[in-house]
Amino acid sequence: MASRRDLKKHVNYISEVTVGMCIIEGMSAEGERREVIANLVEKTLNLRSDIISRISHTEPGNVKGFYKKLKSDFNTQIEEVFNKLNEK
Repeated sequence: MASRRDLKKHVNYISEVTVGMCIIEGMSAEGERREVIANLVEKTLNLRSDIISRISHTEPGNVKGFYKKLKSDFNTQIEEVFNKLNEK
């Protein structure tokens, strides 16, 4: 299993890429769409801080299950952001 430090780096990288894609998409958006994109950026940043704090405080006992759930939660929510970003 990767170290916590590497895992945090990966979460930060994916979050930065997601926010960057939102910013690029927001540059050509107008009106109400910009508000939706701003909310997606906020959601991504909140998700990042939540995942980082969860990594820092791993549950004792079922570590493997904890990280599986963490990974699935993160992937699901990032996919939701990208799906909403692709809607027009």
